[in-house]
Amino acid sequence: MSTTNAVPVQKSQRLTRTNTLQFLLRGRAFIALILVVGYFAITLWPQFLSTQNIEIVSKHVAQNAILAIGMTFVILTGGIDLSVGSIVGLTAMIAGLLMNNGIAIPALGVVVYPHTWMIVVISIVAATLIGMINGLIITRFNVAPFIATLGMMYIARGLAGLLNNGATFANLVGRPELGNTGFEKLGAGDFLGINYSIWLMLVFALVGWFITTRTPFGRHVFAVGGNERSAELSGVRINRTKTMVYMISGFCAAFVGLIIASQLVAAHPATGNAFELNAIAAVVLGGTSLAGGRGSIGGTLIGAFVIGVLGDGLVMSNVSSFWQMVIKGGVIILAVIIDQVQARMQARIALQQQQETK
Repeated sequence: MSTTNAVPVQKSQRLTRTNTLQFLLRGRAFIALILVVGYFAITLWPQFLSTQNIEIVSKHVAQNAILAIGMTFVILTGGIDLSVGSIVGLTAMIAGLLMNNGIAIPALGVVVYPHTWMIVVISIVAATLIGMINGLIITRFNVAPFIATLGMMYIARGLAGLLNNGATFANLVGRPELGNTGFEKLGAGDFLGINYSIWLMLVFALVGWFITTRTPFGRHVFAVGGNERSAELSGVRINRTKTMVYMISGFCAAFVGLIIASQLVAAHPATGNAFELNAIAAVVLGGTSLAGGRGSIGGTLIGAFVIGVLGDGLVMSNVSSFWQMVIKGGVIILAVIIDQVQARMQARIALQQQQETK
């Protein structure tokens, strides 16, 4: 074989290997899901694949997925939201307070008990406002997202405890004469035999996918994360976009808090503790870059399934809670390492293509 023929063959082989590796890196979440499900299906057969267990896992996945969808918008802009777990707990406590204690109006000497739908609306608005405050602190005062949301994490968790002096709001079933019954249906109700929380997960995923792929706002989110200066020169309103993504994150966290409080028929200040870590893990494992500008809602959804199946599988395997923390931490680190490898590979391919075109 001549030298001139050997060079194209070597280049073709190298390109094939690169494309294969890229394909594996991009599909890492789906591959991880197959491996995790396969492992637990074999080691925990037949309990793991029972209808009851699949339903339980799906409920847990739904909570993390909804939270992770909101986190995806934030991370796509190059930010981070460490306050979502605390917002989950605060939202649950707000709902518990409104249902059990109502709203006292000292000037009139009365206590107003909102209807169930109003309790849900007030809780969601409160959480969304907290997200807006996060965004304003970051954009108006130029505070790093990590610091701003870390501070809000403590504030929200403290407020959740203050609402009932650290105690639980129990028996959130309401009273018929007050018109605040039916709250438990949000977490325990079902449609076509599927729990409402799973339907909500699908709705959030579809809306999130539509926003990120079919709307100007979605393009702005990617643009801000990809190159903020270029996005600004292109006319993208940076501050408004960043504030909006933190509001979306708070909105998603509110639904998770309401779902959990509804399922437990109780609200505890510690609800949602460390949920932000699971959400970040699902987002990064799903292929969204922590540097921003690259990712998808579909990937996040698969990542949430990986984290959910892994968590429930470890519990069923009687793995120590401390080892569960170690394993989840390792998964996060591994996901970030793989993301960096993928980013460097894409940069190297782009550089090679530029050199070849010259």
